[in-house]
Amino acid sequence: MKRWCKDLFAFFLVVGLYFCFSINGAFAQKRIAPALIPSPQKTVWSDEFYKPAKNIRIVIDQPGNELVVKQLQEMIPDIVSVLSDDKNTSRNVVKFKIDSSLFFKTKGIESYSLSVKKNSIEVRAIHPAGFFRAVQTLKQLRSANSEKAFFRCCEIVDWPAFPMRGFMQDVGRNFMSVELLKEQIDVMAAYKYNVFHLHLTDNPGWRLESKLYPELKDSATMSRWPGKYYTQKDFVDLVNYCNDRFITLIPEFDIPGHSEAFRKAFSIDSMRDPRVKPILNNLVSELCALVPVDKMPFIHLGTDEVWNSWEQGSADLLPSLLQTAKLYNRKIVVWRPGQLVSGDSTSITQLWSSNGYPLQGHSFIDSRLNYLNHLDPFAGMTQLYFDRICGAAKGDSMRLGGILCCWNDNLVSDESDILRMNPVYPGMLVYSESAWAGQSANDGEKYLAVLPDPETCVYEAFQNMESRLCIHRDLYFQNKPFPYVRQSHIPWKLIGPFNHGGNTKAAFPVEDSISESYVHEGKTYNWWGPVFGGTIFPKHFFGYPAPVAENEGTIYALTYVYSPIDQELDAWIGFHGWSRSGGRRGGPFPEQGQWHNTNTKIWINGIEIAPPIWNNPGLAANSEEIPFSDEDYFYRAPSKIALKAGWNKVLLKVPFEATSWKWMFTFVPVKLDGINVSEVEGLLFSLKPGL
Repeated sequence: MKRWCKDLFAFFLVVGLYFCFSINGAFAQKRIAPALIPSPQKTVWSDEFYKPAKNIRIVIDQPGNELVVKQLQEMIPDIVSVLSDDKNTSRNVVKFKIDSSLFFKTKGIESYSLSVKKNSIEVRAIHPAGFFRAVQTLKQLRSANSEKAFFRCCEIVDWPAFPMRGFMQDVGRNFMSVELLKEQIDVMAAYKYNVFHLHLTDNPGWRLESKLYPELKDSATMSRWPGKYYTQKDFVDLVNYCNDRFITLIPEFDIPGHSEAFRKAFSIDSMRDPRVKPILNNLVSELCALVPVDKMPFIHLGTDEVWNSWEQGSADLLPSLLQTAKLYNRKIVVWRPGQLVSGDSTSITQLWSSNGYPLQGHSFIDSRLNYLNHLDPFAGMTQLYFDRICGAAKGDSMRLGGILCCWNDNLVSDESDILRMNPVYPGMLVYSESAWAGQSANDGEKYLAVLPDPETCVYEAFQNMESRLCIHRDLYFQNKPFPYVRQSHIPWKLIGPFNHGGNTKAAFPVEDSISESYVHEGKTYNWWGPVFGGTIFPKHFFGYPAPVAENEGTIYALTYVYSPIDQELDAWIGFHGWSRSGGRRGGPFPEQGQWHNTNTKIWINGIEIAPPIWNNPGLAANSEEIPFSDEDYFYRAPSKIALKAGWNKVLLKVPFEATSWKWMFTFVPVKLDGINVSEVEGLLFSLKPGL
């Protein structure tokens, strides 16, 4: 009874949160604080509101804040003037004041304080970057009543936990237009990112124009998206677009591995060819000459995944490139694991796998747990939320921060598929929380694959984040791919794994009836749980702590969902979950009539739900040149399920064999409106139906 009541309370709490933030009225806003992402470090709320009158003035101490002024004018149309001082009155004014106190000096150039009172707004910062970050918070404080803006009164003091908070796109493998990149940069700016890592080169293409070596942009050098590249003008435009938003663009030439397009351009068989070093040094020099050091202080040289003999560069190649970059006063970033650079004592290490480790004396960036191409929208957001970046709650001179990465290795048929087939936007929001606010849970690694127990404060913190995430989805991401709905309230109990002896079609007594325990082949099996979430990993593919120790077997999962009426609904149903990397890893892809090649099944009220009709059944694992189309639940047409009025039994069969990739399942009813997704109203979940 206690669990059911808790589920019911949580359900109505979230409905109430959504109601409060959906209504355009001050009365609703008074009930609850606005949903801020990322969370400010210190906040004190008031029940009062700043309601701008006519003839509002902006008073700003320092020039160079044109975008700040523009965004304020979009929020408050009644702004009539921008002044350098305001000696007459403090009413009906938005003030930006430079504050060089010790506090702001110690907290960094992005720190700010924001004071919203009934008659005025005041922002204090030490640098224009702090003003800009404050305005992003102010935008989230804004509501509207009959098109009239008003802002919740509060006192906020805020600063980033980590000095570097980044997002990376791989445009070497799949080209992405400047327009779509700018859309993502705008989202980064709104959520206080300050680094955009652009992976410009890879085997399929060298995507940055060179005036010195025009052959690099020749279509014949590109195995994907032939002829698609960024002109130098495009690149400079992107750098400036980022700088206007206080984001630093880090360009990456990934060498000497990942260099097939480079070698094609010059008809070079091996990266040891004596022509390689002068060409690459000239390319680094040309890149540095495009943008001054204050706008582009970093160059990324890759150095990772040099698997083949023809990718091995000469012993002096990387030291030479490092020296060239230093001549232009650029800081070098390299991947780890990756090739060690002889004599290197200054590069910044970017960690990309569990085998990566920071070199002694080198500062580092963490990208070990955040590859969006491996993540599903549900358990993936749990992982990003509990990721303790650099293994710490906050950064320092060595622990610089993290870069969230989108490595859609496989060919895509349209650039928009990068955002549609990877949980990019929900991932960016959740990661911004970890990177700006910091993750204080010392035992966060326990929750990378399994949500915490509902009785704990860390579970409540995740639910709070989840509620804010869904509010932002509805407020700011309409008609953009944002595959997330509330999931932390969905309980499951599991049983197994039963030994299927290599036959994943084998049936076990759970399919006949639900009992408290079963005896099968002399062994007693009991249900265990509850575990919570829309996606459950009995065992995680990256070895994160999870409940199952066995490497194979058949598990059954059970929950009950209450529907107030008889209805047909859409549902996200999935098994395995395909990484958008390495082809169809864990394949072959299922044949028609299968959910997955391990013969998974789902029943609702004893009626089996048929799998989709696949576009590309039976594809081999090594099929990265055939674009994904309907492999994962969140970008294919949802399954149709029928719920009766009252409680409905949902039972899943999830076999696994050691040769597979991901042992997981997903079941979440959803409401779709075009590409916009939201929760289905009126549903409750429980492990004890009928209470």
